[in-house]
Amino acid sequence: MTAGIPESQPPIDTSRPHPARVYDWFLGGKENYPADQEFGRTLPKETRGNAARNRAFMHRASAWLARDGVDQFLDIGTGIPTEPNLHQIVQAVTPTARVVYADNDPIVLRHAETLLVSTPEGATHYLHADVRQPEAILERARNLLDFDRPIALSLIALMHFLPDDQDPYGITRTLVDALPPGSYLVLSHGTADQHPELRKETEAAYRKGAIALRMRTHAEVAQFFAGLDLVEPGLVPATEWYREEPAPVVVRSGFHVGVGRVR
Repeated sequence: MTAGIPESQPPIDTSRPHPARVYDWFLGGKENYPADQEFGRTLPKETRGNAARNRAFMHRASAWLARDGVDQFLDIGTGIPTEPNLHQIVQAVTPTARVVYADNDPIVLRHAETLLVSTPEGATHYLHADVRQPEAILERARNLLDFDRPIALSLIALMHFLPDDQDPYGITRTLVDALPPGSYLVLSHGTADQHPELRKETEAAYRKGAIALRMRTHAEVAQFFAGLDLVEPGLVPATEWYREEPAPVVVRSGFHVGVGRVR
């Protein structure tokens, strides 16, 4: 079951790069345009590998949560539905899992109906919505998910696109505070901690592409998990987070990642 696709769809601006489409290009996807590809080539070569390693973290964390009994997921900042996507990972473990995706990119909306297809036993829904309006997302998600039972909130490679003046910590707190005990926050965030020599080049490229970027340090990313119990191994580079063998190969990462449990 897949639902939530409005009949009218907003136009897609292909003349400017968009983070979701650039990310799709890094992952080898086909839902991107020359402007996205041109922008992607201006970024340090390590960026492509960082995108793949961030995606692998999402797969590991989502599968672990599904095996741990979580069967409801709210994924905000979905991005292009590059397979395997979150619902495919968790429904392979728990076919009855319910997954709600939310994104404000028209190209994601365009492909949601055909690519975000649930198992017959479970459900996937798509909300065309902006993370900067968390209350609206929660209001609509309550019609699709049971907020009396644990929910995994997924904010993957999203919050570094919100500068400080857009209150990323307050947005995250609004979302997390709505979750019942036993829920989880799964978050990855861009950083230059392990690539300090690439920081200026990366920030300059994003400024030139007119894309907001606010990379944050380990201490700054840790603030997103305030009041939560971090699941081992804690807040770590993307290639260092795993719960089950086989362990990923540890290399430098452009993402801090973590999973926090709601008390």
